[in-house]
Formats: sequence, structure tokens, C-alpha cells
Amino acid sequence: MTTLQESAPSEPLRRPAFGVGTIAIVAGLIAAFAVPALADDYWLSSIIIPTVIMGLAGIGLNLLMGYTGLVSIGSAAFMSIGAFSTYNLLLRAPFLPLPVVLILAGLIAAAAGVIFGLPSLRIKGFYLGASTLGAQFLFEWLFTNFSWFSNDSQSLTISAPRLQILDYDLQSATGRYYLVIATTALLIALAFAIVKSRVGREWMAIRDMDVAASVIGIRVARRKLLSFGISSFFLGIAGALWAFGYLGTSDAHAFNLESFQILFIVIIGGVATIFGNFLGAAFIVLTPILLDRLSLVIDLSFLGDQGALANLQHIIFGTIIIVLLVKEPDGLSSLGRRGVEALRSRARSSN
Repeated sequence: MTTLQESAPSEPLRRPAFGVGTIAIVAGLIAAFAVPALADDYWLSSIIIPTVIMGLAGIGLNLLMGYTGLVSIGSAAFMSIGAFSTYNLLLRAPFLPLPVVLILAGLIAAAAGVIFGLPSLRIKGFYLGASTLGAQFLFEWLFTNFSWFSNDSQSLTISAPRLQILDYDLQSATGRYYLVIATTALLIALAFAIVKSRVGREWMAIRDMDVAASVIGIRVARRKLLSFGISSFFLGIAGALWAFGYLGTSDAHAFNLESFQILFIVIIGGVATIFGNFLGAAFIVLTPILLDRLSLVIDLSFLGDQGALANLQHIIFGTIIIVLLVKEPDGLSSLGRRGVEALRSRARSSN
């Protein structure tokens, strides 16, 4: 039986020390860390932080769906595992630094992801999605009915006992932003490393045709479970950041709708892409806000009450999503790539 080998060129290819991608990443990091100087607390707490966290969660799901071709609609379950694990580790092991706690919470979510990924060895498609949705109901019931996870709180809510690194307080909007953006930057680098590695190439082979991948020596079962584990690792850390970096306090019901929102982020941003998830997250976060501001400008008093106005906003939001998926099924990332290529072609033609 043959195995998949990594092809290496006979002579090393010379590449520029600083390519366009490297310059873009460096510029993005500089811009990201300069944001607190330009944005106020409202923009940081209500718009930028949730957009970044949801984009990170989209990366987690995209590694599973876009790169491995497996369906999951239970992302919220692993986000809640990350949030409750972070809470209990901070509470019961106060000697652990926050970065270690986040990694451990991600690993706990990864272990749960591997367990709920076992059905992927037998089923696929809609049936696999339904089985992952069961994880959301299970953990919501678990965290609701066993008060130990919320430290016997009567309201079953959790809040971070401490949010600091090396005695630096992260409770402010700026501190939480730096925590979120630094964690996200590291996980983006990890996601790129995984996608470009042998594991990522084997995931894509499984996505394209798992039978052919098995024939050429890829251990399909192991790679599928690894995909579930790594995806859940990202989602677990995103859940911890969502609970304590954005909401401040949370409970088991706070993640109810996140699974479908993350699914929309992946579809809108584009499958099998990393940065496209942040475009999808920006669309999900900003569109309802824009619709709400637009309703203040346009006289909609004929609707009667706020309930009718909210329903109209939901209808418009859903219509925009449908039109976008029909006109641009490959997502906003594909639209952006075509726009960049058009600008490059125009620049070359003008020269």
C-alpha cells in the first residue's frame, strides 16, 4: 500500500524574504494593536470584540467543515464547555495563569469533540450534523441541572473570578480587547500552520473523496477525529473569550443560537478559508446594528410596535443572507479575491 508523501523540490526555491502576505499580516497586527487608541469603549466592547471572537469560532468550524468536509451544527456545545471549564479552572485552581487555563479549557473541549466525532466514522452529511446537535442539548442540560459547574450559584450564571496576566488587570474594555486579539492572532497562526501541514493536506483529501484518501494510505478515521478535536479546541477557547471577554457573565443558555450563527459565518465568509471567517463575523454582527440604525432614520411608525419592527429587521437580515448566498455562493472571501485580482489587472494594464 502506498502512502501519501510530501513532495520536495530538488532545488530550494528562492522566495522574497518579505512577501505580500507577510507584509499584510504585519500591517494587520499593527493596526489591530493600534485600535484601542482610536476606538472608544462602546466600539471595543459591543462591536470589535464580538466580531473577532465570532471570527475565531468560525475558524474552528471551518477547519472541520471547509477543510475536512464534515458537518457540525453543535458548535455552541464546545463553546460552552470552554466557558465552563475556564470558569472552574480559574475558581478551583487559582495558581494557574490565564493562558494555561485557556489552553486547558480548549483541550477539555477538544476531548469532548473527539467523543462526539466518533459518529463521523460511520455516518456523514445530515445525520452527522444531527448527532453533533445532540451535544448542544446534552451539555446545556448538564450545565443547567448540575449546579457544581456554576459553583452552586442560584442563578446558574458564571463570571470569571479573575481576568489578569502577570498582575495586569484585563477587566477593562482595552484589556479584554488585547486578550482577545492576542489569543486570536496566535490561533490564526496555528490554523495556518495546520492547514499548510501534511495534516491539512490529508484533511482536504478526505474532504474531496475519503475512499480515495484511504486507498493512498491516509488514516481517515484518525484524521477525522483529529479534525473534530482541533475544531473543538478552537471553539472551546472562543467560548471562553465569548463568556468572559465579551459577555462578562454567562450561563448554559447563552450559547443557544451560536451554532447557527457560526454556521452562517462560515457560509457567508467562505468555506476553506481563514480570514474569510472574520468577514462573515463582521456581516453577522454589523448588519443587525446597521438595520437598527436605519430604522431610526426611516419613519416606520406604521408598523405599530417594536415587535413588528424587530420581525421586519429579521426578515430583511434573512433576505440579505439568501441574496448573498445566491449571488456569491463561495462567500465574501471569494468576492474579495476577485476584487483584488481586478485591481491588479487594471494596474498592470495601466502600466
